[in-house]
Amino acid sequence: MTAIYDLILKNGTVVNQDGEGLRDVGVLDGAIAAIGSLDATTADEVIDCTGLHILPGVIDSQVHFREPGNEHKEDLETGSRAAVLGGVTCVFEMPNTNPLTTSEEALADKVRRARHRMHCDFAFWVGGTHENASDVAELERLPGAAGIKVFMGSSTGQLLVEDDEGVRQILKRTRRRAAFHSEDEYRLRERSGLRRDGDPASHPVWRDVRAALQCTERLVSIAEETGARIHVLHISTGEEIAYLSNRKRNVTCEATPHHLTLTADDYASLGTKIQMNPPVRETRHREVIWQGIQTGVIDVLGSDHAPHTLEEKAKPYPDSPSGMTGVQTLVPIMLDHVANGRLSLQRFVDLTSAGPQRIFGLSGKGRIALGYDADFTIVDLARRQTVRNEWIGSRSKWTPYDGRSVTGWPVGTLVRGRRVMWEGEILTPSTGEPAEFVETLRPSV
Repeated sequence: MTAIYDLILKNGTVVNQDGEGLRDVGVLDGAIAAIGSLDATTADEVIDCTGLHILPGVIDSQVHFREPGNEHKEDLETGSRAAVLGGVTCVFEMPNTNPLTTSEEALADKVRRARHRMHCDFAFWVGGTHENASDVAELERLPGAAGIKVFMGSSTGQLLVEDDEGVRQILKRTRRRAAFHSEDEYRLRERSGLRRDGDPASHPVWRDVRAALQCTERLVSIAEETGARIHVLHISTGEEIAYLSNRKRNVTCEATPHHLTLTADDYASLGTKIQMNPPVRETRHREVIWQGIQTGVIDVLGSDHAPHTLEEKAKPYPDSPSGMTGVQTLVPIMLDHVANGRLSLQRFVDLTSAGPQRIFGLSGKGRIALGYDADFTIVDLARRQTVRNEWIGSRSKWTPYDGRSVTGWPVGTLVRGRRVMWEGEILTPSTGEPAEFVETLRPSV
């Protein structure tokens, strides 16, 4: 019989807009061509998914892959290797590289570096600054651009836009959803003396709740004034959840696995390994962020993967840099929450696939539906596994979750119909391509 499909995923439990059910998925030319009961003899390749769940490809909309400028920590190849080893099929990478991604030339350079070198598909955030504010409407529409990202705190030099007028000038011109690191730089400067030498537990004392909430309040006010759409990254406080719960008209927001899993109690054992901006905080904040997951205030999950070497992280606080690996552990850590009854599998899919597609306007990704890209994260919900540093594909080769046992594990990663990862092995040469967005589609030629 002549093959109808390039690939059939056979006998798996598909999780999509139609719920969960045993279905086969047929793939042709990198796209989903059939869903149902399919004859295995009609495909060139068949993958037996018995006992496995087939999820829409997981999209991580906040990663730092450090290239160009800090390739000793990570680069686009190693970061994307970590992504697909963890079941992630598409990433949005951040602009705080060297040089900064703040111009058409810098963005085009990143796209050139990434194409067919990254193992997953990709887009790049373009940094919004005082200097390029007049150009953001053009920059956000360039090929490979995820949109505009602004640092209102926790940055230095050109990327920092701490003042309301600087933010206003950017948001007056954006037409896509702009993303923000929301910590009040003025308050951080005032409170820098509260850092205690050698004590990373003082990190959330310095970068306190008010620094986050005050900045988010300022940001939302400017967005409402300008009519702009904004996305607040890595929510870390219960107060922000309460504030944003009544302000969802033009605001979306993100939670991270570390803010949903770790607490300030973990500084005692993990120290600077969990030093992040904004910080890991007291247990009460974690619990309210979970309420934000359950009530729909949180729209997406992002890892905020931001690796440093262990030697750098071993510097005494506050000389130690903020950031940890996370793209590879996003899926297993969150599936463990599914196993423990804290999160439904459908909500996990909404946060990692349908949610990013919906709020950022991804074209052809985020669903298992006819005509969409054949991006799949295939997981074993029953597999008990221990996360180890040795498993980490990042150049930095460590995770704060080393030694943690989880239930639920990524078995396979398929990107546009290609089996990129299976059972912990990279099987396909890197074929990553820029993701496309509905608001910036170019005419077909």
